Amino acid sequence: MQKLTGKRSLITGAASGIGRATALLFAQEGASVAIVDIDKARGCAVVDEIRTQGGQAIFVQCDVSKASDCQRAVEETVKAFGGLDILFNNAGIVIRANVLETTEEEWDRAMAINVKSIFLMSKYAIPYLANPDRDSVIVNTGSALSLAGARNVISYAASKAAVYNMTKAMALDHCLQRIRVVCVCPGDTATPMLQEEAKQLGIPEQDLINSSIARRPLRRIGNPEDIAKAVLYLASDDGRYITGTALVIDGGGLAAYGTGM
Repeated sequence: MQKLTGKRSLITGAASGIGRATALLFAQEGASVAIVDIDKARGCAVVDEIRTQGGQAIFVQCDVSKASDCQRAVEETVKAFGGLDILFNNAGIVIRANVLETTEEEWDRAMAINVKSIFLMSKYAIPYLANPDRDSVIVNTGSALSLAGARNVISYAASKAAVYNMTKAMALDHCLQRIRVVCVCPGDTATPMLQEEAKQLGIPEQDLINSSIARRPLRRIGNPEDIAKAVLYLASDDGRYITGTALVIDGGGLAAYGTGM
């Protein structure tokens, strides 16, 4: 039995990585999916993949740091699907630098994409998510660094800590509107973001992967499907009694070493 039959969803950062994996899984589980991303070519490719498998999907090109784009993305989704049940705020970037090395422009960009986007997408989605006759959910992508610190990642750590506390506050604000708000907190995951981290650090990607594996009791890094399955659990009726909290998905790294990186 499909877990999301008839559900209408919007996923930001859905052209690759965790967003793409979640979009494909949502579609397999019966949801209509709005692929929202700045990358049109990759986003349209995900739509084609879903439609080839018999699912329903649209692409909306969007800069999630801009209010007008976020409002348009929500409105186009509602127009296409007739409503909205699930918002997955997944878009994000990482900047590997400490306070002294981080420029003001980099700090502002990290906050705009990792934090402001959640505020904006939620602001425009909540009026459609709120419905006295049905439940809906917002899932935010945090990080193991929502809950712990790490070296040379100040803007990312700060932004992901904000995501966790936004999740708790939003859950309290909107519970009476039958909106659950939850947060997934992945550790290192095999996505283009991990490739970008290695590039910024000036090391081979495999070296970064190996050091991450060594810190995890499960002795591997995550893959996008690991995170997508957790998002599905939280977004479906399986997670109907969960709100205002985070699910850490990091192979035990946080438990063992107090850090997700």
